Amino acid sequence: MTSHRSDTYPTVRLHIAGEWRDSGAGRSAPVVNPATEEAIGTVPLATTADLDDALVAAEDGFRTWRSTPVGRRTEILHRAADLITERAADIGRVMTLEGGKPLKEAVGEAKRTADTLRWHIEDARRAYGRSIPAAPGTLLTVRREPIGPVAAFVPWNFPVGGPNRKISSALAAGCSMVIKASEETPATAAALVACYADAGLPAGVLNLVFGEPADVSTHLIASPVTRLVAFTGSVPVGKLIAAKAGEVMKPSLMELGGHAPVVVCADADPVKAARRAAQAKFFNAGQVCTSPSRFLVHESLYEAFVAEFVKATEEVVIGDGLDPATTMGPLANERRLVAAERLTADAVSRGATVRTGGLRPGKAGYFFAPTVLTDVPADAQIMSEEPFAPLAPIVPFSDLDEALGVANSLPFGLAAYGFTESAATAEKLSAGLEAGILSINHCGGSVHEAPSGGVKDSGYGREGGPEALDAYLVTKRVSHKLD
Repeated sequence: MTSHRSDTYPTVRLHIAGEWRDSGAGRSAPVVNPATEEAIGTVPLATTADLDDALVAAEDGFRTWRSTPVGRRTEILHRAADLITERAADIGRVMTLEGGKPLKEAVGEAKRTADTLRWHIEDARRAYGRSIPAAPGTLLTVRREPIGPVAAFVPWNFPVGGPNRKISSALAAGCSMVIKASEETPATAAALVACYADAGLPAGVLNLVFGEPADVSTHLIASPVTRLVAFTGSVPVGKLIAAKAGEVMKPSLMELGGHAPVVVCADADPVKAARRAAQAKFFNAGQVCTSPSRFLVHESLYEAFVAEFVKATEEVVIGDGLDPATTMGPLANERRLVAAERLTADAVSRGATVRTGGLRPGKAGYFFAPTVLTDVPADAQIMSEEPFAPLAPIVPFSDLDEALGVANSLPFGLAAYGFTESAATAEKLSAGLEAGILSINHCGGSVHEAPSGGVKDSGYGREGGPEALDAYLVTKRVSHKLD
């Protein structure tokens, strides 16, 4: 990463053993601006030799970092957090160029990333062990130690927040890392890594690579250097990654996709619920693993909810993320655009009604209009397949137990949302919804002070909160006989 200028797209390089470098074979792929479909730069694709260099660096870096006094580690990481904050505007602009999200959202993501790092820094200082009463002449203790070099894999939808959730936990715990970030948003990840490097992080502690996903993951996971595999992405790919890790007995942290239900109960305020749900639905164009994506509304509130949701949807301003007026940018790539068109067409072919949206506005850029679908049958693909797009299917229900059954009917269990004015109903939702993340009367996202993660096919392990360090630490029992 060689530039922090806000008016150009920077040159992207691999970061290995403390050095920025090109691919050993000179291999690269184009980086496309999703708002224009124009190539704006290239991303280097690592060779096997590059990956081996990164693994050696991570092994050496771990020995250095784990023996670095915690006070010094804290000092370096706090400096990195300060640099992320100082560079948030430039990081955000690069994120918008290659990822499409509105500049305000992108800058906000960078700033939140710095706060996440600060949380994990201080939480790691409290990774206490304990002393256990034992027989006279014997000391029995429990220690918490860093697990070792980590291989991490992250997607494109949160190009700075996603990588940093893993980087901040791993480094705060005393681990080193080789991270493969998305080839679609590489400059944002490089800008993040540059903050750590410029803060004085020892060479080899944090290594950044890009490349063919299957080849990179296979090589990094199989290496005896790697002691933990951390992945965020789709359920199908997550299962493949977890299987590879299991073959070589590596623990893994899996933050996978979902299909979050929103249950609007009979005693909820339909206008407030619709407003809050719509705001969350179209954040990052629906490209969020916790995005509300199935709306189950009590029949007595259904029309009022739909009317307000449509009104809120039609207030969304679609455009280039660099335009200050834009509130929703393009989808990040052509794959998501094709999926949005396919899911909408399938729902309509099965009897669904498009209340608003449903089309690609214009011919340039990967834009898809915010879309509200009603009369959606249960067998429509969108009711069982995570849309990862600005699509909102809304269906009525008459009985809360029935709605909970529908909400829990899929193999996913990442996030769920409920709206009610009753404490008793809220408790029923809390107990009855099968999800690792539940919000009542809002659709808020992840926060660094509390854990996030899924159940069922949505993965295992937690990121955020004190639980975030668990995967990166091993528990060692020490029994010391004194005579």
